[in-house]
Amino acid sequence: MNEQIKQIAERLSGLRDALEITPEEMAQVCHLSVEEYLRLESGTIDISVSVLHQISQAYGIELTTLMFGDEPKMCSYFVTRKGKGVAVERVKAYKYQSLAAGFVNRKADPFIVTVHPTPDDTPVYLNSHPGQEFNLILSGHLLFHINGKELQLNEGDSIYFNSALPHGMKTLGDEKVRFLAIIM
Repeated sequence: MNEQIKQIAERLSGLRDALEITPEEMAQVCHLSVEEYLRLESGTIDISVSVLHQISQAYGIELTTLMFGDEPKMCSYFVTRKGKGVAVERVKAYKYQSLAAGFVNRKADPFIVTVHPTPDDTPVYLNSHPGQEFNLILSGHLLFHINGKELQLNEGDSIYFNSALPHGMKTLGDEKVRFLAIIM
């Protein structure tokens, strides 16, 4: 598995130890079985952003701290130069670039997400997390699944949605998709 996923898993384990949280409590926060949660902590499987978001909300930890390991320090403003945001590639198909990792106590987490094409028969992974989300397609074509519906989103299209509803996506065609995602 990816080295970055292993690092995220180590941060989860460290957080749980530091806060003296049992695996059972953490699994409950993530809406997972204890076995599923411990597999995340082992670093042998992918860790979805929605799970990390649930943990960050439950324990008052910045989402980007869990994803990237850096503590935000800025409280007036934070500039991210083009192509310079802290990035993590959870799996080969998805890369998240944080646009506000250095800002303390954010009300939202903005990312540039790059999704690489997968074979047509690849199933869409659905996830959900508390809050709301906004996605603006910057380039490419995306098939977006939400609450049992399929929507085709193209460059310039956007969607704002209740992220507690099951949602997921995959590219359409053989070009990568880039979009702005804001998780609130």
